[in-house]
Amino acid sequence: MRNILILVVNDLAIAFKNKTFFLILFIPLFVFASLKLIDQNAVDSNKINIGMIQNHTYTPEMTASVKSNPMLIEVTWVKSEAEGAQLLKEHKIDGVLSENKSFADRLDLLVLKKESLHTIAMMQTFTSLQKTMENSRPDWISEIHSLHEGDAQREALPTWILMLVLLIGFVILPVQVAEEKEKKLLIALLQTPIHEIQWLIAKLILGMILIMVAVLFLHLLGQFGPVHFFDYLFFILVGSFCFSAYGIFLGFLCRNQASARTLGVIFFLPHLLPSAMSDVSEKLTAVAPFLPSYQLFRPLQAILLEQGRITDLTFDWVYLFLLGSLMFYLSYGLIKRRWLM
Repeated sequence: MRNILILVVNDLAIAFKNKTFFLILFIPLFVFASLKLIDQNAVDSNKINIGMIQNHTYTPEMTASVKSNPMLIEVTWVKSEAEGAQLLKEHKIDGVLSENKSFADRLDLLVLKKESLHTIAMMQTFTSLQKTMENSRPDWISEIHSLHEGDAQREALPTWILMLVLLIGFVILPVQVAEEKEKKLLIALLQTPIHEIQWLIAKLILGMILIMVAVLFLHLLGQFGPVHFFDYLFFILVGSFCFSAYGIFLGFLCRNQASARTLGVIFFLPHLLPSAMSDVSEKLTAVAPFLPSYQLFRPLQAILLEQGRITDLTFDWVYLFLLGSLMFYLSYGLIKRRWLM
């Protein structure tokens, strides 16, 4: 029994030295903070915030019905359908009522996702209001359009791709770099004609190849076809460059593999969850743009689901390229100093 106790205490000491305890404490804390950021069910959770276009003439019955039910519907006036679509992407409104080109007295409803419970609730609300005002006329809303084009599997694709990129960048690469440092392999390599910059470029290419293979394999299994292939491929390349360089830098901050795994997970979760869950929470939508991962996730969403083009996403790819270049430069500085080797 004494020997068992000694071994347990020794294992606990090693776990503390390797920073495993930090990981055990960090994950519950991070999950708790993330749940706090998700929109909670409030008293007015059933209230709909609908966007209405200023220069469009709505039927007097519908306008009167909306004004007489402020507890059910809140109106946000927008200048155009494009402005309404932007507010919809930012989760500031739930839908946009626009003109129907076929029928002058009927409307189109623009929503973020057509196959969602929130869209069904909106339609039920408007149907109920119409029955109160008028029973015989056709429905006010004739068609529903969605910003996100594609089925549920395609809508989840940007999240899966982001997870693969971050997993390789924040978990696999840092551990490999730390392993070569821990086993003195890197020191041995640098005593040969191999230069530091050559080793860094090789590791960077390795990370990019791993990410590209993982994404390609995902597409082969799911048979997904990007809307704009070259725009999509460009962002995968820039994203893999950025997060591969990021992962190499994290690996240099650690002395051994255990520390690298812990640090990698600590960076992995905060970069993955806020971006991936930004569609379900207005609070997370406000937090996510401050993370580098969102500058990859949002363009992937735009290209795969919203017919986005690279010309509209210049800030995102420039941001990723500059961040990756900065991380590569910092890694070069650390390898020149033989940091923790």
